[in-house]
Amino acid sequence: MKSKVNLTIDNSLLESVKAYASGKKTSVSALVENYFRNITRPGKQKSIIEMVEELPEPAITVSEDIKESYYKEKSFKHGF
Repeated sequence: MKSKVNLTIDNSLLESVKAYASGKKTSVSALVENYFRNITRPGKQKSIIEMVEELPEPAITVSEDIKESYYKEKSFKHGF
């Protein structure tokens, strides 16, 4: 169910908003609704950079041959 809301804004701003909405092929009401939906969303989602920074560091040493380690690990798992 949708409800009507009256907003009071400056005329020049309204014209700019209407032009923006027209350029985005949407309505001023949809812009306002999306804005309110975004600011009332619970909690902030983490960015991909924040998630990557939280990952544990891999347990490999610099002197270790990564390719060799990979094949050793797979040989035990798959028996070859």
